[in-house]
Amino acid sequence: MWKILKKRLSWGAVLIGTVFLVVQIVGDLILPNITSDIINNGVAKNNIDYIWNSGFKMLGVSLIGLIGAAVNVYFAATQAQKVGNKLRSSLFKKISFMSNYEFERFGEASLITRTTNDVIQIQNVVVMILRMMLMSPIMLVGAGFMAYQKQSELTGVFLVALPVLAIFVGFVMYFAVPLFKGLQKKIDRINLVFREGLTGVRVIRAFNQDQFEQDRFADANHDYMRTGIKVFTIVSFMFPIMTLIMSGTNIGIVWYGAHLIADRTMEVGNLVAFMTYATQILMSFMMLSMVFVMIPRASASAARINEVLETQNSVNDQAKTTDLPAQPATTLAYKNVEFRYPGAERLSIDNANFQAKAGDTVAIIGGTGSGKTTLISLLPRLFDVTAGKVELDGVDIRQLSQHVLHDQIAFAQQKAVLFKGTIRENMRYGNPKATDEEIWHALEVAQATEFISRDGDGLDTFVEQNGDNFSGGQKQRLSIARTLVKKAQVYVFDDSFSALDFKTDANLRKALREDPEIKKGIVIIVAQRIATVADADLILVLDGGKVVGQGTHAELKANNETYREIIDSQIKKGDQANG
Repeated sequence: MWKILKKRLSWGAVLIGTVFLVVQIVGDLILPNITSDIINNGVAKNNIDYIWNSGFKMLGVSLIGLIGAAVNVYFAATQAQKVGNKLRSSLFKKISFMSNYEFERFGEASLITRTTNDVIQIQNVVVMILRMMLMSPIMLVGAGFMAYQKQSELTGVFLVALPVLAIFVGFVMYFAVPLFKGLQKKIDRINLVFREGLTGVRVIRAFNQDQFEQDRFADANHDYMRTGIKVFTIVSFMFPIMTLIMSGTNIGIVWYGAHLIADRTMEVGNLVAFMTYATQILMSFMMLSMVFVMIPRASASAARINEVLETQNSVNDQAKTTDLPAQPATTLAYKNVEFRYPGAERLSIDNANFQAKAGDTVAIIGGTGSGKTTLISLLPRLFDVTAGKVELDGVDIRQLSQHVLHDQIAFAQQKAVLFKGTIRENMRYGNPKATDEEIWHALEVAQATEFISRDGDGLDTFVEQNGDNFSGGQKQRLSIARTLVKKAQVYVFDDSFSALDFKTDANLRKALREDPEIKKGIVIIVAQRIATVADADLILVLDGGKVVGQGTHAELKANNETYREIIDSQIKKGDQANG
């Protein structure tokens, strides 16, 4: 946790907050002494003037202490929020640049928990550190010294009370700390189940598995609840037991003090002041113990956050990057490319080779699990090749910065992702300077103008979260249009025509071939349907991660058995239009 805090705390602010905390503590330590003087010199001697003067002095000290407390609380709260802000920003930035491997290793649910709940735990502890953890030892020592100064004979009471408190706090920490650590993992589980339930709600209803998912969530929820009950029950015992110890201590002080007063070796005011100091000592010990109980939970959260922040991405920019040629030729080449997922035994991509130039349409087809998506995921460096290289304009993409590389690639996924806002805002996601004319042109190419114009609001049509106010085919067309607005060197469509009907599919591909701007780049289409790939300049046939054939539709139909098998299977399903 210290590693997280030392980089993100403003030590000047911490120093100022500490100074005002000391002011508050000094005020709190002076007040019992003034109370003692009022009783001994004012009340006992019936000196009204002394009582009034001491009373005004007490008000002044209280006011100064209040100002000290207010300033300290302000700085503590401010620093806690700033630490949280910096941590969330760091986590989001780190997650944004993770490769697919690191992202999948942690999981969405866990990353959400680490960015929210774990950060909140750190924030809470920062406040406790800047308030309780700094206050408690200073108050403990200060109150102990003042109590000894008032009546040294009575300090023997603490020789019994403090060891009892220490044993009890140690007992609580022994049982509570492991449970606190377990709570964070159980929150991960709740988030995972809840997220799956939300994203898969239609599937759940379609398969009539509502009760199953409710039971699954209930199990995760009850598991968290049971652990929470245990840990907070243990912690809750601290307050009544500590109150009991404090009460017992006060009884001991009063009993012993009464004897000293009876022997005329102690004044009444000193007894009152000593009891106040005793309360401050025990409260300081209790606050300190609470900090030590909460710190392990925050430490567990800090460890989880550090695990993300310190993860070394498998995809990184080289120390010295290369620029693309000033006048790019727009060429793409895969040269002896191999890729193996970390921990996997066999290659997912085995010796892939192909070349393409500006104006070419490259289609990739193959069965499920053949490696189509993996092959194109290497292009934007969602993963890095295991062997071989991918070249853009004759430059190995690993020699380019990821920013430069991603600037040259426009990517449309099968699962269209739209953001809450207007269509115009979504279209400008890849090109913030895009004009309305350019957006409408891209929408026209993507065959999306009809349903947008029909709505009446045009580019100002509102897009709900995840694009839920559009059908699957409409979302894909909007995603394709956004890809085209970017104006890249390489346009990649990863099975993003799958939700389109044959007519729309054909019209879209025709528009892509005829558009002069798109002709300046390379179009890569990943598809399952023969009709979608048939008119491509180059078709790659994948099977088991290997390119088992490449050529035109006619060439592959005549010479490639795997391609013919795909054609035959789709003819049987009535899914072949260009046989």
